[in-house]
Amino acid sequence: MNKPHNFSAGPCILPESVLQQASEAVINFDGLNLSLIEVSHRGKNFEAVMERSRQLVKELLGVPEGYQVLFLQGGASLGFLISAYNMMGSRKNPAYINTGTWSAGAIKEVSFTGATANVIASSQDRNFCYIPKNYSIPSDSDYLHITTNNTIEGTQFHHIPETDVPLVADMSSDIFSKQIDVSKFDLIYAGAQKNLGPAGATLYIVKEEAMARRTLAIPTMLDLKKQYEKESMYNTPPVFSIYVSMLTLEWLKNLGGIGEMERINNEKAACLYTEIDRNPLFKGTADLEDRSKMNVTFVLNNADLEPEFDRLWKEAQISGIRGHRSVGGYRASLYNALPLSSVQALVDVMQNFEKQFG
Repeated sequence: MNKPHNFSAGPCILPESVLQQASEAVINFDGLNLSLIEVSHRGKNFEAVMERSRQLVKELLGVPEGYQVLFLQGGASLGFLISAYNMMGSRKNPAYINTGTWSAGAIKEVSFTGATANVIASSQDRNFCYIPKNYSIPSDSDYLHITTNNTIEGTQFHHIPETDVPLVADMSSDIFSKQIDVSKFDLIYAGAQKNLGPAGATLYIVKEEAMARRTLAIPTMLDLKKQYEKESMYNTPPVFSIYVSMLTLEWLKNLGGIGEMERINNEKAACLYTEIDRNPLFKGTADLEDRSKMNVTFVLNNADLEPEFDRLWKEAQISGIRGHRSVGGYRASLYNALPLSSVQALVDVMQNFEKQFG
């Protein structure tokens, strides 16, 4: 049986070459005749992996001087709290833009710092189908937090807010998918399990000045400055996830870098959105100007036909396009390693569906 077309929202598809190299390292890592997951993280072989991973992040994203790259644990869900603890100033006035499930989770975690999140804009009034516009950012905010891509709702920031206050971003689901200006941010965090690697590692890109400004007393494991001083190895790091992330970054570099990846991702998104807009049996759920290029959300105009559509995409060996359980419908995640041919396979199913039931 051929491998299914994998549209899973996360953990998501990874390049075949990366999976092959990772599987070999689980048996024999770096010619040591020992598994990657049974060697010391303090040994020179894994230290080289950690350093190479950090350098690739800096190179591919063009991280400027004055920033540090960390690989930690806990996923973006712990990043909600880590970002608040580390960015909170004496005013305890953090600003948030609420664009869906994950930004709402970040807003909730703020209370553990003793502060209350100031939600300056929200798209909850229309079930998070758009990115808010025309809001004011209070100048006395400790920071502004955004979630750049909303996996469940299928929306994405295509324009980063201009602000004089420190900017924090959860980029879990679109980092490395397009070019970004890291200098606009004081802190970026991202779970690995979308465009970077398997679940287990969380990437942090933090401005050194931001680490110096922190005023709260916080637990050591959540202190980015302490983690930086220990080179992401205050405790045992998630070695497998970091190693696979390094391989994925090497793959991305060999592909031509983020500029080339962005071109490919734009082509994939255009292919699927064009069919959704053309086909009378489907409609997209996000506003056109705010549609995500990573997570394409759509529904059938006649929900009674869902069993028939489900049958067709399953027969075509398509996997992972059911919408999140909280919203229903369909979601096709177009992460970096998903080939255009898989997107075309889904489009073919949609066109066949139209011939049968249109």
